[in-house]
Amino acid sequence: MLRVLLFLVAGALVMFSARPRSENATKPNIVFIVADDLGWNDVGWHNPDVKTPVLDQLAHEGVILNQSYVNYVCTPSRTAFMTGYFPYHVGMQHMAMLPEQPSGVPSHFTFLPEKLKELGYSTHVVGKWHLGFCNWNYTPTYRGFDSFYGFYNGQDDYYQHTVAGGLDLRDGKEVVKTRNGEYSTYFFTDRIVDIIEKNPLGLPLFLYLPFQNVHEPLQVPKRFEDMYANVQNENRRIFLGMVSAMDEAIGNVTMAMKKAGLWDNTLLIFTADNGGWPLFSGNNFPLRGGKITLWEGGTRAAAFVHGKMLQKTGYTSDEMIHAVDWFPTILAAAGGTADPSIDGVSQLDTLVSGQPSPRTEFVYNIDDVFPTKQGAIRVGDYKLIEGYAGKPDTWIRPDNLTDSHHDIGDPITGTWLFNLKDDPTEHHNLADTMPDKLKEMQGKLEDYRKTMVPAIWPKNDPKGNPRHWDGAWSPGWC
Repeated sequence: MLRVLLFLVAGALVMFSARPRSENATKPNIVFIVADDLGWNDVGWHNPDVKTPVLDQLAHEGVILNQSYVNYVCTPSRTAFMTGYFPYHVGMQHMAMLPEQPSGVPSHFTFLPEKLKELGYSTHVVGKWHLGFCNWNYTPTYRGFDSFYGFYNGQDDYYQHTVAGGLDLRDGKEVVKTRNGEYSTYFFTDRIVDIIEKNPLGLPLFLYLPFQNVHEPLQVPKRFEDMYANVQNENRRIFLGMVSAMDEAIGNVTMAMKKAGLWDNTLLIFTADNGGWPLFSGNNFPLRGGKITLWEGGTRAAAFVHGKMLQKTGYTSDEMIHAVDWFPTILAAAGGTADPSIDGVSQLDTLVSGQPSPRTEFVYNIDDVFPTKQGAIRVGDYKLIEGYAGKPDTWIRPDNLTDSHHDIGDPITGTWLFNLKDDPTEHHNLADTMPDKLKEMQGKLEDYRKTMVPAIWPKNDPKGNPRHWDGAWSPGWC
């Protein structure tokens, strides 16, 4: 009798372990992919000359987001993703954090993975952080992530994994010194696959994947560059190869999810962190401008969502979404609720069933630090920019990347009013011809400005220099 009982128990365990993990999970796995400096015109669903077959298929199977907005540069957008607050409410609105600055997103702001852990998620980040590291409390595993494999700063060499004279590669808290000469996208992808394969049975995954691609320096294995032999401009050719390398990596991640039985219960979100930077061959045509500008080319992201939980798919949504909305949207998908005091609103119903967006306006940015003293908002179809708008301020075709288009030059300041429904490429400034609408928008901007937290922008501190930390960028000096 005992042998029979043991046999039945063993059989039941085998059957249980053989089930796809997605059957054992009630909450969806969430994969949040952020592409660094990817332009509007740098993806296949906007530009057929770009070879992104994996992303194209995912985008067309899901919902392409035509009005998904981010901030104009790295750190502010990542702040919005992780906190659900506009960066000007956090103090993170001014440019991108520098390596020796003693700063980080203030610790009293709760990060998205902290909330997801409360809901039973296994949380992991692989790639670029760029939200502070001078104090351990600013680093990923102190802000809700179970694991971190990546780099702290805004950019690294893809093979040497260094920036500004210091090594910048971590596995958790430990410096990684064994990857010299290896292309980072390859081993970052290997780590993501390893996390997927080793995830405990039934535990829902949150994978935050802020890819290094396609931020400069322009570096990619030659086989990807060779995919664009017809592109004459060398930098653009390398850049496009970097896009395709990322596309292959995402394909490997999705394949791993399928093999693990997780894919059918996965919500995948893909977005750029800001527009492409023409200085390094990113392209946003037909939108105006690019990274570090408040024009649409700097702030409207190439983005989509994919997953079987979506009830309406295969179309392009024109509903308004902002980077701050991903925090409450992801929480809602996980069965949680965000604090109503945050700036973000859940877009889950909009994404799942195509309902109208609950958002009708947002703040592009408000900053009080030179040279980017600026304020910009969108209310309905109208957009107002006051102060610094940024360069380049032109419309750059991908086959016309010349040095004149790369110039960021003297700050461009002024007042601009656009109707984005009628003029999405910002050719016609209405500030002089619609004085009443201008006054109305200026009043709205001033109301927002009253809630601004001063930008956290300290001077560099030499205590953070890697020469004091065995050659690596390290926490512990602020």
